[in-house]
Amino acid sequence: MKALKRGMLLLTMLAIPLFLAGCDRLIVFDPKGPIARSLTDLIVYSIIFMLVIVVVIFVLFGYIVWKYRARKDDGDFEPKEEKGNHTLEIIWFAIPIVIVIALMIPTTKTIYEVEDVPQGYEEEEPLVIHVTSADWKWIFSYPDQDIETVNYVNIPADHPVQFKMTSAGTMQSFWVPELAGQKYTMANMQTKLYMVADNPGSYYGRNTNFNGRGYAHMDFEVQALERDDFNEWVQEVKDTANQLTEDEYAELLKPTIIGRKTYNQTHLQWIDHAHGGSEKYLNPELYEIHHGGEEPAADEQTENTEQEQVETEENASESSSHEGHSHH
Repeated sequence: MKALKRGMLLLTMLAIPLFLAGCDRLIVFDPKGPIARSLTDLIVYSIIFMLVIVVVIFVLFGYIVWKYRARKDDGDFEPKEEKGNHTLEIIWFAIPIVIVIALMIPTTKTIYEVEDVPQGYEEEEPLVIHVTSADWKWIFSYPDQDIETVNYVNIPADHPVQFKMTSAGTMQSFWVPELAGQKYTMANMQTKLYMVADNPGSYYGRNTNFNGRGYAHMDFEVQALERDDFNEWVQEVKDTANQLTEDEYAELLKPTIIGRKTYNQTHLQWIDHAHGGSEKYLNPELYEIHHGGEEPAADEQTENTEQEQVETEENASESSSHEGHSHH
């Protein structure tokens, strides 16, 4: 009976992660680009390798427990004292080293591989997009096209893209699991990430680093477009989008939850947060937490958030005219 209960408990524990995994698609195992495929292959290799180790250990553990279990006919038997076996000791010492090396070599190789333009795209000039994370939104700047978007980014399919990433304040984590790996954005410094989408489509991205009450809403969409469609979208933004002003950008950096926005010009003409100066645009009072009293900053922030959400809904119908064709 006890063995049956233990077996049922083990099956339940194994079924829970499988059940939860079925609640949503494991997009990290569904790569849509060469960089994501390299990372997925590394993850699968590591899982299989470690699973083999775990199975071997459990088999040996079960065998030893069974072989050397206490028996009724043992009587007063006492095993003789042994000084150990030098050969076995060397083996037990060498096995972990071999395991670490077997994981380290492909991991190091893959890390260096994804830090450069993927193979087959070396002759193409990457599209450069500056990524600035703020609370709680993502700002994408196209310096060559002189346009800027918020909470969505359009890229040409089957073409390398280089993201130059920084943060206007807190450290955050940029991740598009179907297209590239995760990398942090940090104030006063710049990190770089390459990305290629095999085919046109919509890809989910988000912040994976907890950074406050708006963290759960800090996601974005990557739209991979055909080359002609991408060029058409850029021209449409230039013809229809509002100009980004410094005052408008200062409003964007406030800790709010907003929808998508599109602008002509980029904030890079005033500030590149990778080189400092963020304090000019950030108000520390908006981040204050008051206990047991009035919260003027928080109340004001809530009103701003509600107003931004209303503006987002009104702006959605306006922006759909120059963003709608990008949805396939």
